[in-house]
Amino acid sequence: MCFKMTKRLLFLLLVPLLVCSCGEYAYMQKSSDVEYKYDAAKACYAEGRYRRASELLSSVLASLKGSTYGEESLYLLGMSNYMDKDYQAAHDYFRKYYQSYPKGLYVEKARYLSAYTLFMQAPDSRLDQQATTAAIDEFMEFLDLYPNTVLKDQTQEMIYVMQDKLVEKEYLSAKLYYDLGNYMVNCSYGGSNYEACVVTAQNALKDFPYATATRREELGILILRSKYQLARQSVEEKRVERFRDAIDEYYSFRNDYPESKYSQEAKHILDEAENIVKKKKLDLSEPD
Repeated sequence: MCFKMTKRLLFLLLVPLLVCSCGEYAYMQKSSDVEYKYDAAKACYAEGRYRRASELLSSVLASLKGSTYGEESLYLLGMSNYMDKDYQAAHDYFRKYYQSYPKGLYVEKARYLSAYTLFMQAPDSRLDQQATTAAIDEFMEFLDLYPNTVLKDQTQEMIYVMQDKLVEKEYLSAKLYYDLGNYMVNCSYGGSNYEACVVTAQNALKDFPYATATRREELGILILRSKYQLARQSVEEKRVERFRDAIDEYYSFRNDYPESKYSQEAKHILDEAENIVKKKKLDLSEPD
């Protein structure tokens, strides 16, 4: 027993020297000695050779399952991919780890990194935000499981960042509808792009109550602009009703943002809408 332990200790001391050689690494890959490859993988990881560590760990993971090294090997495989910036693979292994070892030694860190690797994959706000939504869900679950974690503050901060990204996507979608205006739309039927802008912006305000004040203000002015433009493009029988809707929207906007940088523009919209409504009333009051 002592001889075996001494032999293993000697091997662990020599491994860092061996993994530097490309020939030795090729030999390790072909070796059938699981323990040898596992120790070599750990040495690679310690030296910052994360790609090699990942390749060696992947080759022995199945064999180590159920052994004393099974839990550590799976977590280390996740860490190797994480350090190598292969965030999708890291996410998959961290997720597999905490599902396989729900009370494992590394389970809290694995759950956090599972969410964080999704955060790192979150794309530009103009693109599909499935990864962003999934990351928020995982971070929220992490905080539910570990409410007193030392990672609480940074987790909450990342949730806020990702929520802002989702709001930004909705804002860009609403703005795109507004910018399209009457493009590919028959104005006689009311201008559906403006309607789409209103609905998208209103949903964003409702779905993301913690959006920044600046972003909420920008969504608010988009709604006001769109209602005004929609009224202008409406058929005659709907014009007055829609201008009145724009007037009501102005007062809501002013109440929410009394010091808005868009105050002058909003007041101009109000004046135009009120003039048209008054003129229509006068036209209706004139005798035939």
